[in-house]
Amino acid sequence: MEKLVSERIAEMNLQFPPAPKPAGVYRPILVIDKFLYVSGQAPVNFDGSLMQGRAGDNLDLEAAKLAARQVGLTMLSTILTHFGDIDKVKRIVKVFGMVNCTPDFQKQPLVMNGFSELMADVFGREYGIGVRSAVGMMLPDGIPVEVEAMFELY
Repeated sequence: MEKLVSERIAEMNLQFPPAPKPAGVYRPILVIDKFLYVSGQAPVNFDGSLMQGRAGDNLDLEAAKLAARQVGLTMLSTILTHFGDIDKVKRIVKVFGMVNCTPDFQKQPLVMNGFSELMADVFGREYGIGVRSAVGMMLPDGIPVEVEAMFELY
């Protein structure tokens, strides 16, 4: 029998940062039919502050990838805080990853692997890997990565 997502999280001993409060006029999550949409999430540190940096400038590939993983932890925290039961989430469907980077930085997909690898570990490879885009752009407040996602519910 497949393990519950909550059991995987416990086995991985994952710790979550606090779920951020909306920084504008939007909902952190929205459920429509059997889909859970999560607004763009930034990498929140465990003390509630935002991670800062720019890939190709003051962050190398590995540091940017860790920031993307931290976005994954932040997103899971947002789901737990605003939706509740993580075991009602069946799979990740779509990910849109934005990387704050210099114009010559071209490794956005590798940065986003930090997020995607965490989701594959949490939901399992079958349900933790969905479709994905990874682009470079300027992001608000000097954050290194922002990710929005859509999940399917049971």
